[in-house]
Amino acid sequence: MSAGTAGSTLTLPDDVRSRFPVLRNLVYLNSCSQGALSDAVRSAYDEYLGSMEREGSSWDHWIERQDRVRGLLADLLGAQASEVAVTTSSSAGIAALASALDFSGERNRVVTTDLEFPTIGQIWHAQERRGAEVVHVGSDSDNTIPLDRFAEAIDDRTLIVSITQVCYRNGALLDLKPVVELAHSRGALVLVDTYQGVGAIPLDVRDLGADFVSGGCLKYLLGSPGVGFLYARADTTAALVPTSTGWFGARDIWAMNIHSYDPATDARRFESGTPPVPSLYAAAAGIELMLEIGIGRTRAHVEGLLTRLRSGVEEIGGIVVTPERLHGPMLAVATTDEHACVAALEKDGVVVSSRDGNVRISPHCYNDTTDIDAVLAALHTHRHLLRTTH
Repeated sequence: MSAGTAGSTLTLPDDVRSRFPVLRNLVYLNSCSQGALSDAVRSAYDEYLGSMEREGSSWDHWIERQDRVRGLLADLLGAQASEVAVTTSSSAGIAALASALDFSGERNRVVTTDLEFPTIGQIWHAQERRGAEVVHVGSDSDNTIPLDRFAEAIDDRTLIVSITQVCYRNGALLDLKPVVELAHSRGALVLVDTYQGVGAIPLDVRDLGADFVSGGCLKYLLGSPGVGFLYARADTTAALVPTSTGWFGARDIWAMNIHSYDPATDARRFESGTPPVPSLYAAAAGIELMLEIGIGRTRAHVEGLLTRLRSGVEEIGGIVVTPERLHGPMLAVATTDEHACVAALEKDGVVVSSRDGNVRISPHCYNDTTDIDAVLAALHTHRHLLRTTH
């Protein structure tokens, strides 16, 4: 079976593949769930454990590591470090943001989409108890959302527009900037969830113009669970102070004041309690590695792999539900039984994941054409588990 020739000259993995030991044993194409473990991240965990053995409690080093992650995220996003909150998850940052909003006035509407991760819908609908009105903008059958549909939903009652960069279910990519500009023209704030794109798609928050950007480090940033982030644009969000907080959100975390609330004046006010220190070590190492490899270089490389993958899936009669023009770093392939298909591929040594009836295949900087050909061969073997065009 031919998979086409697109992407066959790519050489990026030659530089980085050996740094990810899992690739010696498996075809790992599940970065949309968890980035592969690198030697740098394993060493970072060893560094943390070594400090525990040598020093026991090492708060100064742990706080420094959190600030290191903050600075790396700022570099990655094109932001100032003071505009980045380091959170325990994307959910934690967005929940803190939601707690800072006042839904008691005429502007009480939240406009979001049907392509969001559950965190988004659940947090915004939780605000209905506080007066929020949540409106979902629907997608077309090809999983894209026309701009005019946002224009119909966003009005002078809209407080915030909450959109996702890449849909976790199907890989659809939203053209963000026109939506941001539309929302701002009507006086609304904008939150962009970048979790399924950050680390794989270049992002400049200054150019984007969104008021808030959320994400996390365990997927394409190659970290592990436990570290998320919330970018808060300084010139448009300074007046918003969360009621969901913790001692790391204080102006002076060492003041230990239990008699008043004195939040940080920068984005740290969206932080909460004690950070997951081991995960900070992993996050710093993962981000450093991705900055070294290059986000733009990774994006171009993965585009070639996805072109090869799409061609091969269509050649065996499979259905790719991810839009061809607007897509993130994954393709979703329709199945008749998503869990059975994932399990069958796993038995063949190919690791993918599934959502919403689709198998999600998500290559990253460390994958090459041999990985794509391997997953295509496995899909061909188990094509009875695919929805097909014939």
